[in-house]
Amino acid sequence: MPAQGPDLKDLFEQIKREVGSDAGAGSSASFVDSLAKWSRRALIIAAVVLVVALAACYWWFHPALNLGSTQVWTWICGICLVVILALAVAAARSIKRAPILKKLMLLPGAVIAAFLVGLLLSQPFVPGNAERYATVLTTTDGDFASDIEQVDYADVPVIDRDSAILLGNRAMGSIPEYVSQFEIADTYSQINYQGRPVRVSPLAYADLFKWLSNRDAGIPAYVLVDMVTQEAEVVRLERPILYSDSEPLLRNVDRHVQLSYPSYMFDQKSFELDDEGNPWWVYPVQRKTIGLFGGTTIARVVLVDACTGETADYAVEECPTWVDRAYPADLLIEQYNWSGAYQGGWLNSWLGQEGVVRTTSGTNGELGYNYLAQGEDIYLYTGVSSVTADNSNVGFILVNQRTGDSRYYALAQGGATEDSAMASAEGQVQHLGYQATYPLLLNVAGQPTYFMALKDAAGLVKMYAMINVEQYQSVATGSTVEECQEAYLGMLAADGLLSDDTAADASATREVTGTVARVAQAVIDGNSHFYVTLEGDATIYDFALPDLVEIVTYQAGDEISFRCVEKDDDAATVTVTELI
Repeated sequence: MPAQGPDLKDLFEQIKREVGSDAGAGSSASFVDSLAKWSRRALIIAAVVLVVALAACYWWFHPALNLGSTQVWTWICGICLVVILALAVAAARSIKRAPILKKLMLLPGAVIAAFLVGLLLSQPFVPGNAERYATVLTTTDGDFASDIEQVDYADVPVIDRDSAILLGNRAMGSIPEYVSQFEIADTYSQINYQGRPVRVSPLAYADLFKWLSNRDAGIPAYVLVDMVTQEAEVVRLERPILYSDSEPLLRNVDRHVQLSYPSYMFDQKSFELDDEGNPWWVYPVQRKTIGLFGGTTIARVVLVDACTGETADYAVEECPTWVDRAYPADLLIEQYNWSGAYQGGWLNSWLGQEGVVRTTSGTNGELGYNYLAQGEDIYLYTGVSSVTADNSNVGFILVNQRTGDSRYYALAQGGATEDSAMASAEGQVQHLGYQATYPLLLNVAGQPTYFMALKDAAGLVKMYAMINVEQYQSVATGSTVEECQEAYLGMLAADGLLSDDTAADASATREVTGTVARVAQAVIDGNSHFYVTLEGDATIYDFALPDLVEIVTYQAGDEISFRCVEKDDDAATVTVTELI
């Protein structure tokens, strides 16, 4: 058996004997001699100061007391390096004690080595780890037409986060007493609230002095933006929000929840509403499944009442159904990329790359994804492309952010990437200079369809565009969602992508010829419309610009011919699709 080193107790006894020996000899230059001359009171004071400093640092920074936390290991390794440096200096100043001090350096060195071993065992190239990374997120194949509900245009979100921020600021500006004291936090979580896709964000103290003035009363409201109607409101609360990001001290929500659950490693939180409109903070709890730091997933969810600070701890599969975002979007994309990269093993992920796929990127190389509301849940949507050819999508995934259920939908012929679809939509209206929002995935007549809003330079939505994911050569646009839908269905019918019944409904238009009786102009939701009546016809015909810009050349008494949507019996206004 190998010889064992001296026991720790023996090391300290030897140091004690040497300290006494050197003190008798009158040596006072070394580190150990100085330590021996300290009084007991000085040592106690130093220990108390150190403990207080560590406690204050822990309270302020509140790291998770968990060996899977890289922040904790950063602190531990930093302390170990300081100890090693101090022992090295002492050893250099005392040759006689150098062997003992060098042996003591093995203790912090062993701690740093343990960190490096844990880091190494978390890497995907370690045998067996690649397969484990590939199964952190289990993805099954799905059928798009049956899994995803047919689009209801009354519930289609037509604005993105940037537009929601503009609308929220506008609503906030209408309440002077709030504007002078508060601002809107940049949270803007997208959730399903009472069956509607909305973005919600709490107010925050404008600065430190505003916090001092208002901390006793708390934060009185949050902002709610309806992503369908584009209506924004500041919702006043009966009970104020006391726990938030903008609280710097005891009621800081991050500090409050971490000190309540010291060993939990929390992921990105979200701000949500329960069914009664009460505000909550939702904190996902991480669990490491590979080595010391790898294979992150979500094991639990902690809910914090934003008004009272009361907490509730749930296993992730047992959290309330009103919770929409138990799994953060960034983590889900990272997990899917693990499965896409390592399903064929680690070596294949960079050498052969057979079957290796990844999620598509957004603009400027950022993560590209959007959200799809289905029933009570929010689904993360992102396209999937091969690592060897990123100019088209081979499919896409939908992941339930509450349950983590992941479905993959393959595209038989490949499809446009989100960036390509945005570029196509912008090219359709390039003369207007509109910019497309990141696409939203819809099921239109069983076809996976990109839907996006087209915004002007001020960030206001002016038009809408639809592009078939697989047949992406043509773009349908419209000044309203309904107009865009009609143009898109007509395009699908012409391409033979609709069933006979749906195609018949899509092509249900009629030709109208008559004499213009009156022309009136109006602006609806920022878009120009010309409304025309004909002699002997009570119907009002709606010509939307810029698609039917030729209508500006007509006036009362002119003969006109056009095609329009088939008139319902009770319809007063009918949309025109084409001038003849």
